[in-house]
Amino acid sequence: MNKFEQLGLNESLLLAIKDLGFENPSEVQEKAIPVLLEKNTDLVALAQTGTGKTAAFGFPLIQKIDAEDRSTQALILSPTRELCLQITNEIKQYSKYVKGINTVAVYGGASITEQARDIKRGAQIIVATPGRMQDMINRGLVNIKNINFCILDEADEMLNMGFYEDIVSILSDTPDEKNTWLFSATMPAEVARIAKKFMHDPAEVTVGSKNSGSATVSHEFYCVNARDRYEALKRLADANPDIFSVVFCRTKRDTQAVAEKLIEDGYSAAALHGDLSQAQRDGVMKSFRGRQIQMLVATDVAARGIDVDNITHVVNYQLPDEIETYNHRSGRTGRAGKLGTSIVIITKSELRKISSIERIIQQKFEEKTIPSGIEICEIQLLHLANKIKDTEVDHEIDNYLPAINEVLDGLTKEELIKKMVSVEFNRFINYYKKKRDLSGEKGERSERSSEPREIRAGDPVRYFVNIGSRDDFDWMQLKDFLKETLDLGRDDVFKVDVKEGFSFFNTDGEHTDKVMSVLNGFDLNGRRINVEISKNDGGSRERRDHNGRSGGGFGGGRSGGGFRGDRNSGDRSSAPRSGSFGPRTDRNERSSAPRREGGFSSDRPAREGGFKSAAPRREPGSSQRESAPRRSEGSSDRPASRSFDDAKTRRPRRS
Repeated sequence: MNKFEQLGLNESLLLAIKDLGFENPSEVQEKAIPVLLEKNTDLVALAQTGTGKTAAFGFPLIQKIDAEDRSTQALILSPTRELCLQITNEIKQYSKYVKGINTVAVYGGASITEQARDIKRGAQIIVATPGRMQDMINRGLVNIKNINFCILDEADEMLNMGFYEDIVSILSDTPDEKNTWLFSATMPAEVARIAKKFMHDPAEVTVGSKNSGSATVSHEFYCVNARDRYEALKRLADANPDIFSVVFCRTKRDTQAVAEKLIEDGYSAAALHGDLSQAQRDGVMKSFRGRQIQMLVATDVAARGIDVDNITHVVNYQLPDEIETYNHRSGRTGRAGKLGTSIVIITKSELRKISSIERIIQQKFEEKTIPSGIEICEIQLLHLANKIKDTEVDHEIDNYLPAINEVLDGLTKEELIKKMVSVEFNRFINYYKKKRDLSGEKGERSERSSEPREIRAGDPVRYFVNIGSRDDFDWMQLKDFLKETLDLGRDDVFKVDVKEGFSFFNTDGEHTDKVMSVLNGFDLNGRRINVEISKNDGGSRERRDHNGRSGGGFGGGRSGGGFRGDRNSGDRSSAPRSGSFGPRTDRNERSSAPRREGGFSSDRPAREGGFKSAAPRREPGSSQRESAPRRSEGSSDRPASRSFDDAKTRRPRRS
């Protein structure tokens, strides 16, 4: 016997439930549905994202709607377009065997006149975002003065997004005798205020403790230097070869920047934020649901309504401004009883926030260290071996086997395995053996020593050089000069700070010998250059963006948040390059570092976990960002001039 039958649902709903494959109700459904069916009451239900709240209010709502009455009887408010459309789709699925029920979605970014026309034809249920609903009320396009039910879904998130006044105005336009059902993951003060003002002696349903996190989600954090945040993200992805994740950033600009870098470094990634058109958002979500995208980089607002099965990880690239929002983020994974992991990447100065989150979610974080290159290599090597083992043989290759056997004749089984794995793995291990270990670095350096410090290969080193602005250098020109003269990659020189008669810059410690030997005594237009190691590592003088650059310019002078779908290289936000197995690389090292996942050819067909891109491969060491001027911090809006053209700073394409 299906357990939904015990909740009091009618035959039409039970048929729809059977079609959907639901067998056992979730805890919130089991607690809320009988209460809502037995009596006309207001309800406050607290349950985490992903626990089945839509069905908890959707089933009893449909059963109480009069299908023969074409007037609007119920209003469901949700925070975002995605969630609005998701709820509408689910309500339609639940009511498929109830003849006459019509549900209309009302949201921004679509024609308001068409939405009004759909309602006028007869819509018993309206699912709306607060902003668009208020607009329709103001224009007299909808009448909700006689509705029987009002549902606030994800109430806390709507209020976090600044919809308090809209919600109050909308509820004030509804009758007092209606039933109000409020569903929320947390109960902040504003939600409680709404409940007190518009609800009468509501029944209460709580799944778990108030504001607590889901028991199916484990929480872990990694403490790194701020400059290593992006590198840590890549290593965590490489340490989880089958990752299928949502990566959260605080701003649209950071979301776009991180997604672009992941794509350029060979990961199957895309950005989701408010600056995308509805068509672009739909395209990104379609690719994500189809697992063509493994890492969806999103803002909190844009991620509302993401209802995708089997998300393995939520990665907090940056913690949210409101600690309570962490609950919503982690709720993207660990759904339907499956296990998930919520990862936080933080700096030492943010450690206190972990304790605050633990108090809210009533769960403990596990502190972990970023995997070393050797550990990642071991994980990926075993992943490759299992992939080879599990690959289904396409017998179309049988005709080519005699020629292949002739080429491989004389190799033992052991030699053949070593060579086959090395085809994919050599570049991978060559990439990571050059990388420093991030695990021992816990936040920014807090003390400055007057004594010379030991220089290690992975540590940043700050240099003083006796050339500056009076030698016609700005920060970008000096950076280009240093890269060209030292033959370094685009991100190997950072924190460039130009003064009138001198300057400072940083490199990693592995380049120190080259810097000192090449630059000291170098003749620059008749002037001898002198370089010394500075006692100040530059940490408090200058911020770096995600690419390791100093200065405030974003993406080579482009405005932040733009959708990279209109370039000649193809729609890069949703179609990453295909590539051979291996980790991604910093852009200056792309000629030597391997890329992620795949077979022995970069032209293979699309596969689960990554898909083939129409974008051409970049030249090693090059970037489209480099072609546009960037602004240094504190500079005017006028683009800085360049002393070297792009042809000099880019290495030639390898054959």
